[in-house]
Amino acid sequence: MASRRTRSIGTKVTPEEYARIQTLAGEQPVSEWVRAALLKAANPPAADATVLAEVLALRAILLNLHFHVCSGAAVTTETMQRLIERADQNKHEQAEARLSATTRRNP
Repeated sequence: MASRRTRSIGTKVTPEEYARIQTLAGEQPVSEWVRAALLKAANPPAADATVLAEVLALRAILLNLHFHVCSGAAVTTETMQRLIERADQNKHEQAEARLSATTRRNP
């Protein structure tokens, strides 16, 4: 059985903001559109976290590779494999942490 909606959230908007929201809501009730938009913003798509995780892993690999090259160390296949494994190790946790921090700062 579906859970009943017993909690309420309210906000004030300008007439211009309300008109924009009405336009975006289209045929559905404004309250339902706002609810859906709020829930969507509170739960970003998994694709966002996946893309960010890959970018963070790539960043870690590039920074570490740059450090190795600048320090004159040889970049072997084993070195690259180690860098990749280390970058992949916690990329998803880092992405979730950054997305959560951004959501807390910029609701």
